[in-house]
Amino acid sequence: MKLRGAWSHEADALAQVHAAAFDHAWSAPEIAQLLDGPGGFALLVETDQPLAFILCRAIAGEAEILTLAVTPAARRRGLARALVDAAAGAARMAGAEALFLEVAHDNVPALGLYEATGFSRAGLRRGYYDRGAAGAADAVVMRLDLGRAA
Repeated sequence: MKLRGAWSHEADALAQVHAAAFDHAWSAPEIAQLLDGPGGFALLVETDQPLAFILCRAIAGEAEILTLAVTPAARRRGLARALVDAAAGAARMAGAEALFLEVAHDNVPALGLYEATGFSRAGLRRGYYDRGAAGAADAVVMRLDLGRAA
């Protein structure tokens, strides 16, 4: 397995991973636009094919995880944790002092992952995730202190 940076020209592959991981996946153009935008970066875990990626943005001393996707067959192997740790390091190198994210309040595995990697709960966004006929889900806002960048 290899963990490396991913680029906007790879957005099709990232979108395929996202579609395998989520019911409401992001399109390749959406992913490419975020990567090409200010402070956008992604990290990818792959073997002979992409298995997981994290998409982030670091700007003005703060960073955020926009999405983290792991294909179902690659789950429970520590890939998400490796991506979160690597993204925190990349954000720190980009000058960020804190890393933020939103996660659905009922996504227990993701909450556990983020708490295990040092994130703390910083707030709640009511009705943040639109789940169609199922209604909306609240998002827990989480923060990881990266300390002062060197």
